[in-house]
Amino acid sequence: MPSTAEAFRLATSFAASPEEEKSRELILALVEHTPAPFSRDQFHQGHVTCSALVLHPDGKRVLLVHHHRLRRWLLPGGHVEESDSTLSDVARREAAEETAVRIAPGCMGQLAGMDVHGIPSHKGEPFHLHHDLIFALGAESGEITSTAEAPEVAWCGMDEMDRYGLPASIVNAFHRVAVR
Repeated sequence: MPSTAEAFRLATSFAASPEEEKSRELILALVEHTPAPFSRDQFHQGHVTCSALVLHPDGKRVLLVHHHRLRRWLLPGGHVEESDSTLSDVARREAAEETAVRIAPGCMGQLAGMDVHGIPSHKGEPFHLHHDLIFALGAESGEITSTAEAPEVAWCGMDEMDRYGLPASIVNAFHRVAVR
């Protein structure tokens, strides 16, 4: 299980843009002042989640999934599980589960963005916040597959971001790490 020390270190050392600064403050407050910041059952103030900004081997495209419940294109990602060793492992696991993408061997994952956003109530869970850490990972190949979790998957280039209606946090993270 990842540690709060890891989350604190990542958030404090991240060079946040002015748009990300509020998310960084909220993530730091969550990991410092709540009893279970990684528990998906902690709804007051929310919980930490991790997303994978998976770069195509050409470095010019990013992997997207169409989120079936939120009905929008997003990065693969999700909740921390007991079996995850690090926070970047969460992003790596979620990307593989949702798209069958193979991450390049030795790719450790670098923090590329952060975003705190609301999640609507659903199936007994109240409205809550996801304190999302976005990790850049490199794909071993361009092979991806749709799954039950992500029935639509796509590689998206920098020039296609508007068409997919991506939030600024994803666009900014992609700009940080994309090959130009």
